[in-house]
Amino acid sequence: MDDLLFPAEARTRAIARELYTHARNLPLISPHGHVDPGILAEDAPFPDPARLIIVPDHYVTRMLLSQGVTPDRLGVPRVDGGPVETDPRAIWRTFAQHWHLFRGTPSRLWLEQTFKTVFDIETPFGPQTADRVYDELAARLEQPEYRPRALFGKFNLEVLATTESPLDDLSRHAKLAADGWGGPGGRVITTFRPDDLVDMDWPGWAARVARLGEITGLDTTTYEGFLAALAQRRLDFIAAGATCSDHGHPTAATGSMTPDDAKLMFERALHDGLAGTPDGTPVVPGPPVGPAEAEAFRAHMLMEFARMSLDDGLVMQLHPGSSRNHNAALFRTHGRDVGGDIPVATEYTNALRPLLDEFGHDPRFRVVVYTLDEYTFTRELAPLAGGYPAMFVGAPWWFLDAPEALRRWREAVTETAGFYNTAGFVDDTRAYCSIPVRHDVARRVDAGWLARLVAEHRLGLDEAAETIADLAYHLPKKIFRVGQP
Repeated sequence: MDDLLFPAEARTRAIARELYTHARNLPLISPHGHVDPGILAEDAPFPDPARLIIVPDHYVTRMLLSQGVTPDRLGVPRVDGGPVETDPRAIWRTFAQHWHLFRGTPSRLWLEQTFKTVFDIETPFGPQTADRVYDELAARLEQPEYRPRALFGKFNLEVLATTESPLDDLSRHAKLAADGWGGPGGRVITTFRPDDLVDMDWPGWAARVARLGEITGLDTTTYEGFLAALAQRRLDFIAAGATCSDHGHPTAATGSMTPDDAKLMFERALHDGLAGTPDGTPVVPGPPVGPAEAEAFRAHMLMEFARMSLDDGLVMQLHPGSSRNHNAALFRTHGRDVGGDIPVATEYTNALRPLLDEFGHDPRFRVVVYTLDEYTFTRELAPLAGGYPAMFVGAPWWFLDAPEALRRWREAVTETAGFYNTAGFVDDTRAYCSIPVRHDVARRVDAGWLARLVAEHRLGLDEAAETIADLAYHLPKKIFRVGQP
């Protein structure tokens, strides 16, 4: 066993080694991520190394953009019709020429471990070895044991949750279920992500609401029909294995509007959004409401979704605090979700009070709250999770899932919320082949953290061994309700 990420002090490092053995071979529970389910549904061989490793990885493309290497040079598709590099070896060489930019970053750690542990490539990566590593990796991708479903077994994945809009037809999950890979109790499950239907200031909102009506056969021109259609789609998602909903709002604001006020805002926004053509055909207009109204409606809908969860059992996940598409130039050329997001300061204590006042002690309700603002770990999130049975603190994500941030998170949260008001690790990734590496990093960090407690005589070795197994496997399985009827 290597000592990657274990403490430098010899005695504590020896304890970490022992604790790690209690977690290293446990199955992986991946209850929150963004892997394309089509990868597993089709089980086709992966494309070339560049399109597997570089093109979809926002951590990689974002870093190179900061040094003037535009995403189109890395093969990232453009929405403006501009030219994009299509030669995978040219993309790979461009990446390798800038490998020094990743020194000390989690991206380098993940990539090096992916090459070594997933693809069994021992050649150190760099500008001089780029072609050799490319050829070794390309040769692996031609072998059947490196196809998606075979890797699923190699990764020791027990459950993988993907994330879909209510407008998704779930056909890929239907294929997985038909093949014995999906549905309730299946290995690949979906997650209900309704942001595109509750963000009124997201252009095209009204057209998407109309599409929701077409899918469900319900009248979504009324507020009551809109709620009924969302509730129906939640049941469709549960049939496809969903145990959670996920909400990526700009803030953590929650709060109920009166039914009449919600109805008036919804129907006015819908009318304004569908206006613009003589026959009323849905178009893609500008935002139908202002920012304050959109925020109020999002806050209200979180309360409505919490109420729905009392009936259908979906665990709510709340991911606030990202200024989406902050990089306007990148958004114009390459669209949404290509690495242009920036963290913002986020308030939780007052924002979550309406939700927790109404549902925080209800045994049917469960909410996992994440943040990109690590200053809230000690001040807000840990005390809230320590005071309300329904709330759990989610693992560091996006900009905070590096080893250093994982250690800071444990230190900040454990003193108030303990270990058992946290929800275990989530990889939150689109990069399928990085999943086992990210989980291994988290398990190594936890082994080191617990080893320190043992070395300081604050925790017995037997308790630490039980705790690391809970953090790695038992807690996420329980809290996210995966693998349960």
